[in-house]
Parts: sequence; C-alpha cells; structure tokens
Amino acid sequence: MEFQFLGTSSGTPSKTRNVSGLALRGPGGGWSLVDCGEGTQHRILHTTLSLHDLRAIFITHLHGDHCYGLPGLLASAGMLNRTAPLALVGPPALRTFIDGVMATSELGLPYPLEFMAVDGLAGRPVLPDLAVDAIALSHRIPSWAYRFTERTVERKLDTARLRAAGIAPGPAWGELQQGSDVVLDDGRVLHAVDWLLAPRKARTVVVGGDNDAPSLLLEAARTADVLIHEATYTEEVLLKVGPGPMHSSALRVARMAQAARLPNLVLTHFSPRYQDGEGPLSMGALEAEARSEYAGSLFLARDFDRYLLGRDGTLAAKYFL
Repeated sequence: MEFQFLGTSSGTPSKTRNVSGLALRGPGGGWSLVDCGEGTQHRILHTTLSLHDLRAIFITHLHGDHCYGLPGLLASAGMLNRTAPLALVGPPALRTFIDGVMATSELGLPYPLEFMAVDGLAGRPVLPDLAVDAIALSHRIPSWAYRFTERTVERKLDTARLRAAGIAPGPAWGELQQGSDVVLDDGRVLHAVDWLLAPRKARTVVVGGDNDAPSLLLEAARTADVLIHEATYTEEVLLKVGPGPMHSSALRVARMAQAARLPNLVLTHFSPRYQDGEGPLSMGALEAEARSEYAGSLFLARDFDRYLLGRDGTLAAKYFL
C-alpha cells in the first residue's frame, strides 16, 4: 500500500503547500483520492497519477479547502475521455454541491458518477482490494475519517514442513499455494489449509478529516498501521485561537497516538503560519511538540511526499525532490 500527499496546508494554500488532497493506492492497482481542495488537479499533473485510473473519491467534509477542487477535476477527467464509472463518497450534501455546479455551469460528464453517502458506507464494496468504513469526527460541520483495510492477505507455503514430509518442489506446491487440495502419486491427500502458514495482519490506513477530538479515533488507532491526521496548530497557538475553529494541535494528536500504541503517525493540514526552520511558528515547533508525546514513527507530511507501507507494517517515506 502507498499514499502520496497532494496538499498539506489548512485553509489556504501557501507557496510550498496546497490545500488538502491525498492519493491512496492499494495492492490491487488503481488509486483513490481523499479530499480534493482547490488546485488538486494541478498537483496531480506533477505525479504519475492518471485520472483514468482513479477508482473513487472520498470527501471527509465540505469545507472548501477539502472539496473546491472537485468540480474541476471531474470536468478534466471527462475532457480526457474517461468513460469508466467513478465512485464519489462523502457527506450527503456532497451530491447537492456537485449537482448544483453541474447544473449552473452546464457540465456534462461522459462517465457515470456513483454517489455514496458516508453514513451509509458500511458493507458497501466501494473498492475491490480495500474494505472502507467511516468514523464520525468532531468539527464545525460533519466530518469523517476513512479507514482502509486490505480485503485479502496472501498466505505463504510452509516449505520446511513440505520438505520434511518428503514432498519435493513441483506442481503440487503451486496448487497448494493457490489454495487447492492435492492428491499425490502415493495416494496422500494434502489439504491446502494444513500447509499454509498463518496469514500476516491485514494492513490498515486511517485518514482523518478535520477534527478537534483525536480521542474519537483512539479505538481505530489501536488496530491501524498508519493514522494520517490534521495538526493545524501547536498547543500554544490552539489555546490562543480558542475552540471556535475546532482543530487539533500536534500535541493532542500525538498524545492519543501514544495511548493507542500506534506504530506510525503522519501529521498534515498545517496552518500556513508555520514555516520551515525553528522558532514558535515553525514546522520544527510542531515536530518537537509531537515528539514530546509520541514514541512511534512520526512524519510531518509535505506536498508530493510518497509513503510506502510494507507488508510488515513498516512505513517508509520517499521524499519528493
């Protein structure tokens, strides 16, 4: 599994950060988009992503820095002659928003949109390789986190036991690996389930929308490999700003992640007031605050950063150059 950030700023873009957008690729090919702030399609042009391979779009909430880029992206996909259906998941009002833009701008699409309300997502097969469910968050308008979990996990053949039983490598090994029972020349019946090692843990990535209560994701974080969550402010700035914007600080997210024993935490959605370097209004201050509470693998996302989640649950960052 892998994901790439297309925007990591909150509210407004800066010279180095666009507003929210995240590309997620599962083991089955294709990719999905989580949030689509203004300018997201311009960011996509600087990657290897294709709108023809886009399988679904998930909108966490309907604040503009998470959805204003959606109409333009849908229109561009149509102008590039996309014909495959596209799933569009989000709050129920998302359909009203898109229908209104299409009606007032006379936008016609050569492919069908399949709207799915986030509150009716449970059990629906949105993606072939990833099971998706949603968790309600706390924000000024309804906001959600999406949890993506591998649907199937490969099982390795217990080759040591096979050799010990006198079964040499050959076609029987291949059939067992595929889950098929085998009858050997000597009459022995090998049931595949008996010769496959226990499966590894299915990988899970949780992507949160805007949220001022990280504790709402505590249970999800306990079983996740990665949590991607906003850290709009440092704690000092959050206290000065007050509760009105309903965002999180790096400290509060990190504290929850530590309580959940989460192995990998990726922070994003930073206020444009924070710049590279040191000082109270720096990315260094956000990182130091998070590291003071969290002992796992911590990452502060930048636009275009790509992350690879290995089968062993290890998260590795490949920074954009």
